[in-house]
Amino acid sequence: MDAHTPVAIVGMDCRFPGADSPRALWDLLLAGRHVASPLPEDRGWDLARLHHADPDVEGTTYVRRAGFLDDVAGFDAGLFGIGPREASAMDPQQRLLLESAWTSLERARIAPGSLRGSRTGVYVGLCESFYDTLLRQDGRDASGLESYLLTGTALSVASGRISYVLGLNGPALTVDTACSSGLVALHLAVRALRSGECETAIAAGASVLAAPRMLVRFSRLRAVAADGVSRAFAADAGGFVPAEGVAALTLTTLERARATGRPVLAVIRGSAVNEDGASERLTAPSGPAQRAVVAAALRDARLRPDQVGAVEAHGTGTRTGDPVEASTLHLGYARHHTAEDPLWIGSVKSNIGHTLAASGLAGLIKMVLALHHETLPPTLHAERPTPAVDWSEGTMRLVRRARPWPRGEEPRRAGILSYGISGTNAHVLIE
Repeated sequence: MDAHTPVAIVGMDCRFPGADSPRALWDLLLAGRHVASPLPEDRGWDLARLHHADPDVEGTTYVRRAGFLDDVAGFDAGLFGIGPREASAMDPQQRLLLESAWTSLERARIAPGSLRGSRTGVYVGLCESFYDTLLRQDGRDASGLESYLLTGTALSVASGRISYVLGLNGPALTVDTACSSGLVALHLAVRALRSGECETAIAAGASVLAAPRMLVRFSRLRAVAADGVSRAFAADAGGFVPAEGVAALTLTTLERARATGRPVLAVIRGSAVNEDGASERLTAPSGPAQRAVVAAALRDARLRPDQVGAVEAHGTGTRTGDPVEASTLHLGYARHHTAEDPLWIGSVKSNIGHTLAASGLAGLIKMVLALHHETLPPTLHAERPTPAVDWSEGTMRLVRRARPWPRGEEPRRAGILSYGISGTNAHVLIE
């Protein structure tokens, strides 16, 4: 099979703050809504001790609002043949992934049970949720759950459980590259389809803040926004907003999608993954590495920079990351554009926060929806774009209001960029 074979997205599902489906996410985006909520009171967190306005107080967080799912505990265990005790011991991320993968297959017009014994691969991007910590604090693991905790909380089982429930015989991999995990998982799925290792693949990612430990650790780095507002590429950017969510996409080669009558939502033309290496600082993004991954993805897609009209940026709303990324997009894309035909950039994090391991897939789904609806939705909270970027040339612009993106003679194309605190970068190009 050709190493550049186009891969089709034939089904997708998601659940994010304020949106329990791709359609609901589009409504949220088009309306320019921002979703954040107070720290949850139903998870056994000691909120009185947890919150402290001083960012230097260990064991606390100065965050008051973030992107939480409404019913993260809800799960149709019976559908998957899972008993109540085992379900209680399962990391909510595993539960969300099972449901989202199932729904993604159905939206691809594939009966999930029909894939049993097939070479279908599962590629999941996932980070630690610390759910086992929450269980121990509640004392629930002493009531018969302990025998299920190993499989219930191991990251490797998140992908393996999907394969087990559906009877899939393709590869099952769980990838943790921090915030780029979901897009890296998608990249691996594309490679497996192109090499013939899989006939169909599920690429997914999830994020649940089961215990407050992640908020506490981010607070020590002073990387998070206290008010729950992610101001991507804004002059008053004050950090990212941790958020929960899940996304799953069903993929196959474009040729196979057409032959089997699957709905083609978008085509993945190319992708690339690389690493910062020995950069200035372990946790700081590397401009040269980001530019290299953009160039590699363009080569893989056999595209020129001027053939890509929009990029969904990582766009966390941090004063360190946004200027580096904006420079990457200017050098990698915008300098090849004109003021009459600029590169349009935006970030879904301004709506729903930073869904961590699922964030790259959140951006990808946003751009698939934008292609379908022929509209680029607005990026919020950037009334004053950051002065760290020279916007005067007009070859790169923030999508600050919804703008038409109509079909034309040439295919419309978008890039999605994702990077993680691990130093791993990923870039995907769709049309």
